[in-house]
Amino acid sequence: MNFSIRTENLKKSFGRVNALAGVSLDFSAGLLHGLIGSDGAGKTTTLRMLAGLLRPASGEIKYFKDGAPAPFRELRPSLAYMPQQASLYADLSVTEHLEFFRALYRLPAEVYAKRSEELLEITRLGKFRDRRAGRLSGGMYKKLGLMCALLQSPSVLLLDEPTNGVDPISRREFWEMLYALAADKILIIVSTAYMDEAERCSRVHLLDSGLLLGAGEPRAVLAGAGAATFEELFIKKGVGVK
Repeated sequence: MNFSIRTENLKKSFGRVNALAGVSLDFSAGLLHGLIGSDGAGKTTTLRMLAGLLRPASGEIKYFKDGAPAPFRELRPSLAYMPQQASLYADLSVTEHLEFFRALYRLPAEVYAKRSEELLEITRLGKFRDRRAGRLSGGMYKKLGLMCALLQSPSVLLLDEPTNGVDPISRREFWEMLYALAADKILIIVSTAYMDEAERCSRVHLLDSGLLLGAGEPRAVLAGAGAATFEELFIKKGVGVK
């Protein structure tokens, strides 16, 4: 199954803050999309809406399965969301987290056994099965969060700033895992404030203060803005960057 998502004129406010001020986005199936912007750009609000955790004040979110319109309930079992904030249990080990999510997803024993071993190998956490989450490094913690999200073999993966605060080596390893996942043609939407990560995406969607500044293939977006890098592009638009 191939899923794609489109939004039309999404608006959302929290008090006097306009988190989204009429944003239309097109997340094509089977690609690695980047939501790029600084803190307060509207990235988290967008992802939470796509995941069905928030409702827009106005506008519409449309879901498609194999190119045909589909209700959210058909996509929901195939969607995994990894929030930015710490969401694991400090006192549970790597294995205990996997067992917990196995029960949550109601995975058959044989499916779980194969999938968990694959993920432990991909993330290189096999040697740390018994280590508690609270004692993992920042990069390892993020990898465990990704494992828990991937355990159900999702077709749509939403990642909210998964590399924020992670050391450069772990950031590189995390993106290598995303490339491997993208090769399986699942829809991946990852938000980041790191401008260098924008160029690693198949498509980018540039946000600032709830507004869409541009979208498309990274090199085409840079060329259209007359910028050599996304850092330069945002600076030209007067936006703070990392």
